[in-house]
Amino acid sequence: MKDVQNEQDSRNISIDRVGVSGVSYPIVVLDPEFSEQHTVARVRMSVSLAGDTRGTHMSRFIGLLNDFQGKVTLENLEDMVDIIQESLGGEKAQLSFEFPYFIKRKAPVSRIESYSGYDVVFWSSREKDRFDFILQVRVPVQTLCPCSREIAETGAHNQRAYVDISVRMKNLVWIEEIVDIGERAASAPVFSLLKREDEKYITEFAYSNPRFVEDVAREAVLELEKDDRITWFRVQVTSQESIHNHDAFAEIERDKRI
Repeated sequence: MKDVQNEQDSRNISIDRVGVSGVSYPIVVLDPEFSEQHTVARVRMSVSLAGDTRGTHMSRFIGLLNDFQGKVTLENLEDMVDIIQESLGGEKAQLSFEFPYFIKRKAPVSRIESYSGYDVVFWSSREKDRFDFILQVRVPVQTLCPCSREIAETGAHNQRAYVDISVRMKNLVWIEEIVDIGERAASAPVFSLLKREDEKYITEFAYSNPRFVEDVAREAVLELEKDDRITWFRVQVTSQESIHNHDAFAEIERDKRI
């Protein structure tokens, strides 16, 4: 049959990224406690396309995904993006997995266990001889406003916030380690299940540990700067303000190789 995708295109306009997105796919990722964890990812796969080629072979993306049977590790991510580049013939290739990752947490006083979910992204790319990988983790936390605590006679406004941490690394950094950094930077962590004694502890802990979004971002950076495995990072803290009709945010990016 005629291969329409491989027809020459006279418009000669190259495309930076072309591929498939919004693909739901079961994957298996490494888990330091249970060896591996099964989850479902939203997958995005793309390559660059030369200006004189009409289209890419979209079905090949899904076929290549099937070949790896859902196993996603730092090692085979590089293999996967290399095969995408070679099979589709692009100078550049990108592959990302966005998925929920679950960690068993113990409440601070009762020690009751529950699972907390975190949004994670594995992003990888290949351009000529350069492979790039970024791990991104979104950590839900609580912040309590230092200004509010200072000026109020009773109480202080607090709110849910998110610490988005992205890192490039030269040695493995676990998702759990990034979560810990985000939680330590905030006024207090959040949990799926708490008893009354836990609620009391968390409320009082946050009150004794007030943080602006600026404080949270800086505290996270202090820990990331000390980790020699990490070569680059970006921290963005977003606070869903409880007494304002807007969010507050702070962002810091550092390249430790410079």
